[in-house]
Amino acid sequence: MKIQIRIAVAGCGYWGKNLVRNMHELGALTAICDDNEVASTQFAKQYNVPALTWDEILAANHIDGVVIATPALSHAKMVKEALKSGKHVFVEKPIALSVEDAQECRRLASQHGKKLMVGHLLQYHPAFVQLKQYVKSGKLGRLQYIYSTRLNLGKLRREENSLWSFAPHDISMILSLARSQPDSVLAIGGNYLRNDVADVTTMHMFFPNNLQARIFVSWLHPFKEQRLVVVGDKGMIVFNDQAMHEQKLQFYSDPVIWDGSDPEIQSRSGEFIPTEDCEPLRKECQHFIDCIRCDLTPLTNGEEGKNVLEVLNAAQLSMDNGNKKINLNQQIDFYRHETVIVDEGATVGAGSKIWHYTHISKNAKIGENCVLGQNVFVGQGVSIGNGCKIQNNVSVYNGVTLEENVFCGPSCVFTNVNNPRANVERKDEFSLTYVGRGVTIGANATIVCGVDIGEYAFIAAGAVVTKDVNPHALMAGVPARQIGWVSRCGEVLKDALTCPRTGESYRIVDGRLVLKAEAELSPTLGK
Repeated sequence: MKIQIRIAVAGCGYWGKNLVRNMHELGALTAICDDNEVASTQFAKQYNVPALTWDEILAANHIDGVVIATPALSHAKMVKEALKSGKHVFVEKPIALSVEDAQECRRLASQHGKKLMVGHLLQYHPAFVQLKQYVKSGKLGRLQYIYSTRLNLGKLRREENSLWSFAPHDISMILSLARSQPDSVLAIGGNYLRNDVADVTTMHMFFPNNLQARIFVSWLHPFKEQRLVVVGDKGMIVFNDQAMHEQKLQFYSDPVIWDGSDPEIQSRSGEFIPTEDCEPLRKECQHFIDCIRCDLTPLTNGEEGKNVLEVLNAAQLSMDNGNKKINLNQQIDFYRHETVIVDEGATVGAGSKIWHYTHISKNAKIGENCVLGQNVFVGQGVSIGNGCKIQNNVSVYNGVTLEENVFCGPSCVFTNVNNPRANVERKDEFSLTYVGRGVTIGANATIVCGVDIGEYAFIAAGAVVTKDVNPHALMAGVPARQIGWVSRCGEVLKDALTCPRTGESYRIVDGRLVLKAEAELSPTLGK
């Protein structure tokens, strides 16, 4: 039986009304909230749900999650209040106005075991999802340049400039394609209608490996344009959101050829790529519901929201300081032994400790408060979340992602090619491996590439994982098979499904383990 998820929407204005409509059509809308009593009463009547105050929503035990579509200034406060009250949160962009507030929101989500999702809508657009697949497949080759425009005549804002209003979506897409933060950011703004609000903004992002990106946003433009151009050394792809459905995505293969030592432009029309015809906001709302129902990590989670905010703040700082280039890649407040090698472009979060003879490759990203033991290797572009502990003699190769609080036991093994040969180059055939938050991988265990390991799973010492692993699953053997369940703190659960350390009770719903307290939020859950 499908679990019913109940969502309240706070903010029924310009964009919030679309979220209200979608949550209603998905069968999840259970309440609305807006400071405008006339609007809240109207929506309550239209969708046959109660109009509640924010305090009433926080106090309502039957509400699973909230959607926050209020002005950006209120986001951080409301997100924190909702998480503390035990609600999952979907907040419209930006997650907050300061990186410190974004970090606190992420900490609270982790502390309370709740989902935190940021409304970067275009990550859910079928055309962009297809574009990412083209980039991932290698059809564009090495990315060289990304250019984005988001132009319109209005809607004019007073509380935020065009950068903060329009650019978060484009930054989110570009960071997703680059798979890293930029080294530096430069932004130029033009104030024409008000002295203190930039109507037109141009932003430049400089990434490792010479990748550059440019974002041009304006609400003072004679026509509407929303276009993303991605250029690689093997091809180009254009996402034109203003085009007809069947022409939104266009691929240009081999636009430049080499005649001896000279490049030559080929005259070739682009190939239109078919994409799914659906409303991106519907996909985004459904994803939030699925993350709650199935205990999944949101695609645009708090970490992703914080990364976008870091770039936004750097761009604003650049404009405030006479268009000065701002460096994002300064390494501070982490310890590394004198034998450690950290390649250019790699980043290490504050509070992390890296021990003897460890090598961090370029573009790798190590989160905050991580511990990497002796003789650890982290491959190019690898992402390791906050609070991870990687014991001695572990190699985390290109293609592996570790979410926060993952434990990797001594000499555990990751692979990234299924059929390696010493004499066959397969760098373009790496299979991706995803390890969810809170996972434990025992000593000498092997994770064969191309698998997803669900949150809080426990891989026993010496096990060989060859297929996807359910969240909370206890896996053992060669090949590994599920032999039980573990709690969030790693305790093996007996028949009663009660954690002996914390006393928390669990239930099995649709083949997945969920907390009993969460199950009881809905009368249909667990039956």
